[in-house]
Amino acid sequence: MAGRDLRALFSSNDRSVRADEAFTDRQAQWQAVVSRLAAHAQVVAGAGFDVADVERPRRNVVVFHGVGGIGKSTLSRKIEASLAHSEHRPVQWECVPRPEQRVVPVRVDLARSAGVDFERVVLSVRLAVASLGRPMPAFDLALRRYWEHNHPGEPIEEYLRRGGLLRRFSAAAALPQQMQAALSDVAQALALPGTVGSALGHGVGVLVRALRERRQAVRALAGCERLADLLEAEPDLEALSFYPHLLAWDLARMPTGKSVLPVVLLDTFEGVGDRTHRDYEQLLQRVVWLMPNAFFVVTGRNRLQWADASLEGQLDWVGPGAWPGLLPARAADAGPESGDQILIGDFSPEDCEDYLAHRLVRDGQPLIDEPTRRVIAERSHGLPLYLDLAVTRYRHLQRDGRQPQISDFDHEFPALIARTLSDLTPEERLVLRSVSLLSAFSVPLATEVSGTGHDAPALRLIERSFVRTSSSELWPFHIHDLIRAAIRHADDGSDDRWSERDWLRAARRAFRALEAQWREAPRGDRGVLVGCLQQGLLLARDFRLELGWLAGAAFQYVADSVGEPLVLPAGSAPSPSGPSSNAPYGAADALVETLSAVARRQYEHRGRTADRLTAVLSSGRLPDELVELAAYYRAKAQRDLGLNEESRRGMERVAAANGRLAFAARRGLAHLSRLSGDFPTVVEAAGQLGWEGRGHRVLGDVWWAQGDMERAVAAYLAARHEAEEHGAIGEAAMVQVHLAFACAFADRSRTEAELELAQRLLARISTHSSETTARIAQVVRDAGRAADLSERAAVLFAEIENSGLSYAAAKLQLALCFHHAVLDDREGVAAGIVRLRELTQNDNYAYYVEIAHFLADLPLPGHTARARWTDGEQQTRQRWRGLVLLRRRRT
Repeated sequence: MAGRDLRALFSSNDRSVRADEAFTDRQAQWQAVVSRLAAHAQVVAGAGFDVADVERPRRNVVVFHGVGGIGKSTLSRKIEASLAHSEHRPVQWECVPRPEQRVVPVRVDLARSAGVDFERVVLSVRLAVASLGRPMPAFDLALRRYWEHNHPGEPIEEYLRRGGLLRRFSAAAALPQQMQAALSDVAQALALPGTVGSALGHGVGVLVRALRERRQAVRALAGCERLADLLEAEPDLEALSFYPHLLAWDLARMPTGKSVLPVVLLDTFEGVGDRTHRDYEQLLQRVVWLMPNAFFVVTGRNRLQWADASLEGQLDWVGPGAWPGLLPARAADAGPESGDQILIGDFSPEDCEDYLAHRLVRDGQPLIDEPTRRVIAERSHGLPLYLDLAVTRYRHLQRDGRQPQISDFDHEFPALIARTLSDLTPEERLVLRSVSLLSAFSVPLATEVSGTGHDAPALRLIERSFVRTSSSELWPFHIHDLIRAAIRHADDGSDDRWSERDWLRAARRAFRALEAQWREAPRGDRGVLVGCLQQGLLLARDFRLELGWLAGAAFQYVADSVGEPLVLPAGSAPSPSGPSSNAPYGAADALVETLSAVARRQYEHRGRTADRLTAVLSSGRLPDELVELAAYYRAKAQRDLGLNEESRRGMERVAAANGRLAFAARRGLAHLSRLSGDFPTVVEAAGQLGWEGRGHRVLGDVWWAQGDMERAVAAYLAARHEAEEHGAIGEAAMVQVHLAFACAFADRSRTEAELELAQRLLARISTHSSETTARIAQVVRDAGRAADLSERAAVLFAEIENSGLSYAAAKLQLALCFHHAVLDDREGVAAGIVRLRELTQNDNYAYYVEIAHFLADLPLPGHTARARWTDGEQQTRQRWRGLVLLRRRRT
């Protein structure tokens, strides 16, 4: 329950200050369930309770909400187990006062990964009470009609078996018999013809009339006033969401001594959708509202907003009049009508601002203005303690006679360190400070970084609430962001605080530990590579360490052609723009900027990439062994921009240095020859490139331009196999895209499978240029057939222009020329040739203009630049024209 903040009360003469206290104790949360369950049981047993009353406000739900990983699901499971069997109840939890009704708990996990739809939710609740051994006549009749309509020919017992419900609910096997018994009773009472299984289908009208006429034969069911309407309604999902009313009515008619009180635990409630799409939430709310004799325990990341009247129209019952217990407690006076929503641990972002809005109130209005609330909420990372400290700071600043400003909260609170360290052992404090240098860690890594020599302190530390867990990550643990920042940067007044030399020694230990993990990892493990590189770069930058092993990791990072961005703190790196920058700029900063530019080139204009790398090279901060890295990728960007001479000079310098990227630079020079149409030179160079220079890929690029798709596909296939043998997933994906592109001209039936494989490979990497090529391959595949091809191409042209991939625009235009040639659209081909001349006026890919003429069997004008084809112009013309004629025959 919410209460007054006594510190705030006595820190000011302003008696309007109110506050909440967040739950952090599992025992207190259990007590909240027990007390509310007992109160609810008394209401249900009262003489004035009517299960059919759909207007009475509801107090049959309690909500526990908090950030992910705080233990909500664990709490939900423990509550279910404790209610079901007392021996499963933790010893510190008090006994449940037994009401007159037997408590029957059932937990439903609404997480998307659990795959629980609304139908399964309703079935779970019904199966929970199947252990009573009695039919639920009204509900079972409606459910049987729904099942036969929506699952024709599928026995419900088969559904229960396949979905695992037979294993979970011990009495689940009895449900079909109970439903059949209810149906048999009705069929017998009304003398319906036919089999029991078809009685409802043919006799629903008879039953409805009997119910409305309140005939003696169905007198018991006629007491359920809404049953006839529900049976008449279309038995769809909408109707199913109202059937819980029938189950509640059935349960209310249980004889004395047999009555039960269902406790339905709806876990991971955020899995039902977001706060803008509430369809699933609406169905679940009906279950809660229409079963007032059941008790619901909801756990999720956010509080339920059902008491918010602004949701009218999205949900069926909203507002404080409908859900008095779901009012935000800090927005209500302390009293019995508040407190059914209990926060576990951290606040969600919207609740942070909501909390601050009601934490300090004067004359009914928030004392802290909205911009300041927003900044405090962002900096808090959802930690309630930070919000409390910020509120205290706000009051102190006011007490000193000035209005607090946003800048006053660009502040780390030493109290965060004191409270975090207060109950830690000295070894645990050592581990905590050490791992605060890392964005994520494992127990072995924490032990290495701290230098303790044994895992026990780290194992104890990860049990603390400020250590978050993500089992899917390389390093599964991380310190709460706010606490980590405070430990790193706030003034530490503790007796064992670290000096700058202590921090430097720990940083060096962490740097060495990351190097060891990188060197020990399998060569193709991108997760370890990127993780070690990212954390190592930050350590080197923050503590001005020598780059050491980071150079080798950087070359490995770019060699795989995967291109996933390194996630670095925004704004933490100084600018390489020149001496005007006040921030120090070292080798680590230069390498961070280099790798960032390389990774971001897939999403930025190539001109931006070239400028960033030029600034890095001009700074002179990169070590000699890394200069070629920035120089090579600048030359690549310049080539994509059509700056051939600048690109050629850069590639020649890198090749002449004979460093790690020498083969890549020689491949770059071969590409420049291909751009100018000098194909024999490229073929000769490819023979010297080998795997390191990606020789097979270079040959594939030559052969498709000759119109020889069979040789192109063979070369690309060899290149992909070679990449797979070397564990180069980025290269394999890139080559597969080119293979699909070549296939698209000659073999549409095979293209679909090749594109599907390309998409699967691309899903593992991040390369915008290859994704663009895959989309161009789709255009080629659909040439001569798709009516919307021009519109699709126009969208793609716009995207290409934004990326600065000039070669991609020319390739796409060539694909459109193929389309027009297949359709024998002479005007379309002519317009395409004009556009190709514009796109290749810097002589890059000028041979595309020749290919466009070949496609339409047009003579080359005298002024057209001529490429050096591998086996002459006539053979090349015949191959390209043959592809057009082949497509026409197959279209």
